[in-house]
Amino acid sequence: MRVVKAFNQGSREEQRFGARNADAVGEFNRIHAAWTSFWPRLLMAVEATIVCVWALALPRLLGDDSRFGPPLSLGNFVSFLLYTTMFIQPIEIIGQVARIMHRATSSAHRVFEVLDTEPEVVDDALPLVLSPVRGAVEFRDVSFAYDGLRQVLKGISFRVEPGELIGLVGPSGGGKTTLVNLLTRFYDVSGGSVLVDGVDVRKLDSGRYREQVGIVLQEPYLFHGSLLDNIRYGMPEATLDQVIEAARTANAHDFICKLPHGYDTVIGERGHTLSGGERQRVSIARAVLKNPRILILDEATSSVDTETERKIQEALDRLVAGRTVFAIAHRLSTLRRASRLLVIEDGRLVESGTHAELLGNPNGTYAKLCRLQQELHEAA
Repeated sequence: MRVVKAFNQGSREEQRFGARNADAVGEFNRIHAAWTSFWPRLLMAVEATIVCVWALALPRLLGDDSRFGPPLSLGNFVSFLLYTTMFIQPIEIIGQVARIMHRATSSAHRVFEVLDTEPEVVDDALPLVLSPVRGAVEFRDVSFAYDGLRQVLKGISFRVEPGELIGLVGPSGGGKTTLVNLLTRFYDVSGGSVLVDGVDVRKLDSGRYREQVGIVLQEPYLFHGSLLDNIRYGMPEATLDQVIEAARTANAHDFICKLPHGYDTVIGERGHTLSGGERQRVSIARAVLKNPRILILDEATSSVDTETERKIQEALDRLVAGRTVFAIAHRLSTLRRASRLLVIEDGRLVESGTHAELLGNPNGTYAKLCRLQQELHEAA
C-alpha cells in the first residue's frame, strides 16, 4: 500500500483491479445465465409432458370424442399420470445431482492437489535424535540447486568446532543464506552432505533437531498477540521469570516495561506497533529463551540505527557465548571477533581465516570488500 501511494499509482491499481473484477463478474454471469436458462427449460419440458398427458387423455376420459380412441377409465388415467410423474422425478434429481457433483469435483480437485503434494524434505522412517546437540558442523563437498539446474552452491567443504563463531561474508547472491538453510534442513543438499556432530542431518529427526537451532533473521516475524506469547513462542511452557530473564539478555526488558501493559501488551500483525530495533530485540529474546546449541544470525543488525545496533550487538554478544554461531553480515566490522570468516562468492568457498589473516591477502575478496566499505564510510 505504501509503495502504491509513494509512486502515486492508485488509479493504475484501481484499473487493474477493475479489469480482473470485470472478468470474474463476467464469468459468474455466464455460469449463472447457463443455469438459470437450463432449469426453466427442463422444468417447462417436464410440465409440458404432463400437460400433453392431460390434453390427450381428457377427451377419452370424458368419452365424448371417439377420434382420440376408446373411452379411458378414471383409474387408468390416474395410474398413467402417476407413472409419468414417477418417470419425470428422477430426471429432475439427476439434473440436481449433476450440478452438485460438478461443484464437489472441482472443490475436491483443489483440496487433493494440496493433500497429494509430496514434501521436499522427508525424515527417515527411523530418524536419529541428538540430545543434546554439541554443535560440531561439517559441510562435505556440498552442492545445491533450487531448481535442479543452476548450482547455487558448488562443492563447499569446511568444518566448525563446537563453540566457534563463524562469519559468512561475500557478495550478495553468493549463497550465504542458502548455506544456513541447508544447515537447518529447510532444503536437502543436491550433492555431498551436511553433518552435525558427525551425523548427516538427513538421518536426524528434523523437528527435534530444529528445537536446538535458533535463528535471528534480518526481518523478524512477530505474531499478532502479546509480547509474552511472542517471546516464548518456541518454548510455550516457559515461566514469566524465564521470559523476563531472556528479555534482559536481549536488552528488551526496559522498553517492554515502558509499554502500557508490559509483557501483556498486544502487538499487531508482524509487530507493526514496534520499531525495527524493538522487533529485533524481541526476536533475540525468543532465541535466548530457546537456548539453542546452534545459532544462526542472518543480517540481524543491518536495518537499524547506530544506537539500536549497539544495543542489539550487546545482546548478541551475550547470546553467542558457548554456542556454535553462524553469522551473516554485510557490515564486516561486526564480524571482527569471529573465530573464523568464510568468504562465499558465486557459490564457492574462496577464502577462510580470521579477520587479520584475510586482510593479509590484499588481492583477496575479503580485503577488497573491506576497502570498499572503508571508502564508502569515508565518503559518507
